[in-house]
Amino acid sequence: MPVILSRRYGKMARMDKASWLGLLVGFGAILLGNLLEGGHVSSLMQLTAFLIVLGGTIGAVMVSSSWKDLSRGVKMFRSAFRAEDEEKFQKSLNEIVDAARVVRKESLVALEPRLARVSDPFVQRVLRNVVDGIEPDITREIGETEIDAEEEDLMGAVKVWMDAGGFSPTIGIIGAVLGLIHVMGNLSDTSKLGAGIAVAFVATVYGVSFANLLFLPIGNKLKKRVARQMRERRVLLEGALQVNSPVNPIIIERKMKAALEGAETF
Repeated sequence: MPVILSRRYGKMARMDKASWLGLLVGFGAILLGNLLEGGHVSSLMQLTAFLIVLGGTIGAVMVSSSWKDLSRGVKMFRSAFRAEDEEKFQKSLNEIVDAARVVRKESLVALEPRLARVSDPFVQRVLRNVVDGIEPDITREIGETEIDAEEEDLMGAVKVWMDAGGFSPTIGIIGAVLGLIHVMGNLSDTSKLGAGIAVAFVATVYGVSFANLLFLPIGNKLKKRVARQMRERRVLLEGALQVNSPVNPIIIERKMKAALEGAETF
């Protein structure tokens, strides 16, 4: 079963400072600029425009995505504001190195009773295949298929946020046009035209701001994290396949760490 990215980060208490500070700086700069130009914060607080943009964007995303992608995308949202968990990969790496030591000092059969204690189900399945004597090429092919399926599922969830970033500005323009239609229907009261037009264009501000300060940045951050997770998966796969090789466990550990950073490949 694919491992949902949010499950990986969901139990973490550490926050990603870059995400929180980015939102603060981005939206804060807009509000500050508005104040410096003589505007008021209240002029940007329009419930109708907010409902049009947010509701329209959600509706468009729902039409273009499956329910599975939507639910997973919502769960992944929280992970964008949490620091990456580097300990999980290190734990799996240590387990693979320990397994290589057991095979080197004792035998491949001696590894079997220890498999139940392997924390990562993916690594556990690879090591199980190694213990069962399945050909490395076949095990690698199975592992790569699992990784590709997991990546496809996660990227489908990431696409939810990328789509939201694409739809939001257009929905904002629709909100502005609707506001202008309302203004044009009340031309008899010219004293309210300026305020009415200003309110209409708030929808455009909402649409562009949500897209470029929230939806697209979240989508990009999640995309990078999925890519990192898949790289870790492939490194763990290759490392686990080396357990029954004559390679020294210390060398396996070094190769895995170097491969993760792109400095070396197996």
